[in-house]
Amino acid sequence: MKFYLTFLLVLSMSLAFAQDPAKQKELQAVRTIKTPKIDGVLDDACWINVPIATDFFEIRPVPGRVEKKDRRTEMKVLYDDVAIYVYARMYDDKDSVSHELVSRDNIGNADFISIIVDPFYDKMNGNGFFVTAAGVQFDAKYSQVGDEDPNWNAVWESAVKIDDLGWTCEMKIPYSALRFSGKDVQNWGLNFSRRIQRSNTQTFWNFVNPTVNGFINQEGLWTGLTNIKPPLRLSFSPYLSAYVNHYPANLPGVKNTTARFNGGMDVKYGINNSFTLDMTLVPDFGQVQSDNRILNLTPFEVKFNENRQFFTEGTELFNKGDLFYSKRIGSIPSYSNYSEIGTTDKIIKDQTEAKVLNATKISGRTAKGLGIGIFNAITSNMQTEVEDANGNLREVETQPLTNYNILVFDQSLKNNSSASFVNTNVLRQGSAYDANVSALLFNLNSKGNKYFVNGGGKMSYLRGAETSTGYSYILRFGKQSGNFTWRYNQVYADNKFDPSDMGFFTNNNFLDQTAGIGYSIYKPGKWYNQFESWLNLVYSRRAIPSAYQKVSLNSGYWVQFKNLWSAEFDVSWAANGNDFYESRNGQVYRAPGNFGLALYVNPNRAKAYNFGGNVRYFKQNLFNGEEYNFYLFQNFRLNDQVAFGLDLNFNPNYNFVNWTTMQGNQSIFSKYDRRTVENSFDAKYTFTNLMGVAVVLRHYWSDRRNKAFYLLKPDGNLADYQGATPTGTDRNYNVFNIDLIYTWQFAPGSTLTLSYKDAAETYQTYYMERYNRNLSGILSAPQNNSLSVKVLYFIDYLDLKRKRKRV
Repeated sequence: MKFYLTFLLVLSMSLAFAQDPAKQKELQAVRTIKTPKIDGVLDDACWINVPIATDFFEIRPVPGRVEKKDRRTEMKVLYDDVAIYVYARMYDDKDSVSHELVSRDNIGNADFISIIVDPFYDKMNGNGFFVTAAGVQFDAKYSQVGDEDPNWNAVWESAVKIDDLGWTCEMKIPYSALRFSGKDVQNWGLNFSRRIQRSNTQTFWNFVNPTVNGFINQEGLWTGLTNIKPPLRLSFSPYLSAYVNHYPANLPGVKNTTARFNGGMDVKYGINNSFTLDMTLVPDFGQVQSDNRILNLTPFEVKFNENRQFFTEGTELFNKGDLFYSKRIGSIPSYSNYSEIGTTDKIIKDQTEAKVLNATKISGRTAKGLGIGIFNAITSNMQTEVEDANGNLREVETQPLTNYNILVFDQSLKNNSSASFVNTNVLRQGSAYDANVSALLFNLNSKGNKYFVNGGGKMSYLRGAETSTGYSYILRFGKQSGNFTWRYNQVYADNKFDPSDMGFFTNNNFLDQTAGIGYSIYKPGKWYNQFESWLNLVYSRRAIPSAYQKVSLNSGYWVQFKNLWSAEFDVSWAANGNDFYESRNGQVYRAPGNFGLALYVNPNRAKAYNFGGNVRYFKQNLFNGEEYNFYLFQNFRLNDQVAFGLDLNFNPNYNFVNWTTMQGNQSIFSKYDRRTVENSFDAKYTFTNLMGVAVVLRHYWSDRRNKAFYLLKPDGNLADYQGATPTGTDRNYNVFNIDLIYTWQFAPGSTLTLSYKDAAETYQTYYMERYNRNLSGILSAPQNNSLSVKVLYFIDYLDLKRKRKRV
């Protein structure tokens, strides 16, 4: 008998490991009459006799290996006329389950389970619903070949329990959170994913092969959903907010303390089965985290992360072609007119952001794969208060009322391919110029996504006192799947192409070519889990008139070890080049060659205390210029509710050379030393999976100490500057920020937010030595303090209607 049982056990294990990962899994859909109670307890009668999805495949650490039986996952799915319901049993040692509490849309140090559905079964677009072992929800949209949009949010229910067998989860995902067709019988794409944090193990029900490009295209199939109808998708999220702001301007007629009240509303409406309208009326973005401002010595704009949810959620269609930089809308406009402010005028109050009056998105995809996106936003004009030489105050309009528009058509094709048309349009009131940019794009993949070719053409048109039309194109092709990959890119922009009014833009007039190869090992070896390497060659020319700009080479290696630490080593080299931008007047600068080394180390973040960082070295050939960077981060998790983080960054430069000022039409460069210190501290206390408080403190100090000055000669070389030593060219820049935010999700989709912000900024043209003096100086500088409260309440029309019927 013992032999017989042993034989059956060995046979069952052999069959499990003998499964073909490449074969698509299927799960039969089951309709339920009685709905389960979403409490994490899997004892509802409706779960009996429902098909089980199990035998998950690892994607890491060993791709294709079937999960161990004592760590197996069992999933069940039901549906009715209102929602789909998910049952999840994760077998494990209950004392080993990781369950850190974090805020919504974060994972932290926690195990998770998820369901990913593709209702149109186009293998290109899907929705993911994740729940951690602490009960924290995370949701995301997926598009094309695996791009994840974590800013997408839906309103759904979930509950978890930790028990003697491991942990469990139940979910209810209402149809109002999804888009799907009205066919009588439907098949949906389906996959499940589980992560075991302590061992960095992630599994999928339907195998996701890391050597194959794409994620949604490697899904399973949920068959036979019958007679489900898309509901009316209509919800309202009205809000009220109040602010108290204090800044010690200490000027006659200017209040140091001000207060204001705001009110507005977000609206979501399902136009039909496929398309949704999102609208925000008089939005309030005062609770988002502050931008990490820096001292910028380059001729190009700094790109900041977008933290405003409306402009990050569900924008995958609008991001096609890289023509949409949402910070242009209100936050960092591309156009400002200060021509009416005289040299003797003093700016008393300068608006840094234009208020967004309203913004609207319409997006979706038809059953035949045509994606359509329409975006519109309007910002108010910006007024700057100035004082003339006689003490008279007046307001000057520095930015007019502005209308921003985007139109996108994106047709899905076979093999995760697509063809797209994108148009952006910016209209300004009055005499300011308008801007229009159009693009035709294509993305073609071979069967199995092994090879690709993509690209497109773009045209910009600026209309004002003068008109300007510019052109650009991009072409890419290569091999994107397998252990060995390669690619070739060519990008061209003429000297008039300018998409900056609605997109992020540094410079035009170039022809860049990049060739790269990569080799990855996904199967663990004796001492590593995964290995990646790459080599890239870049050759750049100015387009009009044609001239050599630069050639550079970079190579890197990344490895994850058995102890879950990882390391990356990078090498870069660039030959002497021609820089047509650094001089600020179009004159060429013979940029020196350079060489760089970098080592990055990342820890096993499952540990309660973990640390890592990087060391970088950069050598500039001219004047023996050198740059060092030492970065250290530390994270300490006191328990599942309390965690701290500390980041320390020290970046000194010695004998670097760049542009510093203009003397008439002559460009003056300088040799300088620079020191940058950036320290930040963050902490969080999460009371429950619906309530928490987080704080971030950041101090940034950077300077520039000029040592010698040089004149840029017509041939692009530098000569000793013989004139009077330029004054006011040193830099000493400090920024200090505190962001303290308390969030409580008091009802599904409804939040109460309390926010305290402190911001100070100093910009000096002389050097102030020592870090402690700069920290003391910025702390004693005028502080802009803001305290706000915002209440947003989610109202679902169907829920409201059902409640009224019950009454």
